[in-house]
Amino acid sequence: MRLNVNKLLHTPDARQDVRFEMDLSDLEFGGSYPVSRPVVVDCRLENKAGLLLCGMTLTTTLHCTCDRCGEEYDADKTVRYDCVLAEERASDESDDIIVLDNDEVDVEELARDAFILDMDTKFLCSEDCKGLCSGCGANLNREACRCKKAVDPRLAKLAQLLQNDE
Repeated sequence: MRLNVNKLLHTPDARQDVRFEMDLSDLEFGGSYPVSRPVVVDCRLENKAGLLLCGMTLTTTLHCTCDRCGEEYDADKTVRYDCVLAEERASDESDDIIVLDNDEVDVEELARDAFILDMDTKFLCSEDCKGLCSGCGANLNREACRCKKAVDPRLAKLAQLLQNDE
């Protein structure tokens, strides 16, 4: 979605709000496609003291698989992105300055890039997820480990004596 911001650039205190939805269901993250619902983008462009500021809030619900326990869950995702739009860049130091192309900006491209860069590298159903037992495969969030405790070889004879008494 390309917007011409010429009027905003040259009108002090001017502002424009834009709301749209993006389909990012084709984005793959770690072998899955968690963005199953549209991403709602609320964008505000405003001229403040000669600077054209762009602020975006992106919201959706992700359908994820926990990387520790393998359970599927839904998680709300909100991304906040702010940048300055300019006709030219004075220096290459700041990534938060976006250069306009003939007084136009592609807000959908900006939103897509911001969303991708803010995606988590690991999905967890909860911060304290215990995961799966590496021995028996039990989901430790729901049940105790079913593995037999390993006996210290120095105490093996004593363990045999205890088993014989049972």
